[in-house]
Amino acid sequence: MSKKIVLTGGGTAGHVTPNIALIPELKKAGYEISYIGSKDGIEKRLIEDYDIPYYGVSTGKFRRYFDLKNFTDPFRIIHGFAEAKSILKEIQPDIVFSKGGFVSVPIVRAAHALKIPCIIHESDITPGLANKLCIPTAVKICCNFPETMHYVPADKGVLTGTPIREELTEGVRRKGLDLCGFHEFKPVLLIIGGSQGSRLVNECVRQSLPTLLKDFQIIHLCGKGNLDESLNDTLGYKQFEYLKEDLKDAFAASDVVISRAGANAICELLALHKPNLLIPLDAGSRGDQILNADSFAAQGFSMVLAEKDMTPETLTSSVQELFCNRQSYIEAMTKSGQMQPILTIVSLIEKYKKTE
Repeated sequence: MSKKIVLTGGGTAGHVTPNIALIPELKKAGYEISYIGSKDGIEKRLIEDYDIPYYGVSTGKFRRYFDLKNFTDPFRIIHGFAEAKSILKEIQPDIVFSKGGFVSVPIVRAAHALKIPCIIHESDITPGLANKLCIPTAVKICCNFPETMHYVPADKGVLTGTPIREELTEGVRRKGLDLCGFHEFKPVLLIIGGSQGSRLVNECVRQSLPTLLKDFQIIHLCGKGNLDESLNDTLGYKQFEYLKEDLKDAFAASDVVISRAGANAICELLALHKPNLLIPLDAGSRGDQILNADSFAAQGFSMVLAEKDMTPETLTSSVQELFCNRQSYIEAMTKSGQMQPILTIVSLIEKYKKTE
């Protein structure tokens, strides 16, 4: 009799890509995989390529600020709970693995109501509101940072790290250079704004181009709808809304990286040993990116530039300093003793799944 697992998580790519990273190992372990997410969220588009049954439920968002939707979203969440319960009864999984995001709450709660064990994963240092609501019903909480273990029940926390897609390690530098029409003789700076892009970082990078292009060829992933057509013919500068299959080659081609400090993004940089300048999203995102960046800086993995201090001058001088000292960052990342997140998490899934 085959083993069954439901994966859930969504709202941003960061709540989906670690689930995707688990898929090959789960299949190898003999699991039948289904995904439950929102009816029209980013997770639906990202999961399409993996030949996995996808079920959509109604979702609402948990906000810490006043919004008229705060009055209607609780009803959407209740409806989502009923839908999730019905779907889980149909699938009858042995376990649920949740990567978080507001979509996961009704699914995790429904799983608990049906006595289906649930493991959740927290990428950031402090648990987000959605995961806080799920922690009481989870059998285990997988944590990315050692610091997170202080914020979760001692008997539930497990330090696993974040699953990274295996294919990201298989990039070819030459392919990345060819993708952009670049040559071998000048270093490459890769800029990643996150799945939503980053208007502030994009603007600052573009203002800095005259200086940066003297020393670097630049691959700029600027987010959906954020291309600047007037820069299309700029020599040594190639912009994309995002990259999918070619992302691994862009990473392989890059010598240094500018990135936001989302937990999944920085764990990819660590796994790939890419010297990086982190520009954490300001405290409006509950400050988790600032904590993530500070942790990586303290471990010698990253340089950090605060958003409030970002100007074309500080950006270019930081990138130049990063490039000059890149070897020390590579050495720190190489010595980091990274965990094996995928194998650790799959072994937890095996241990805590329902047994008849």
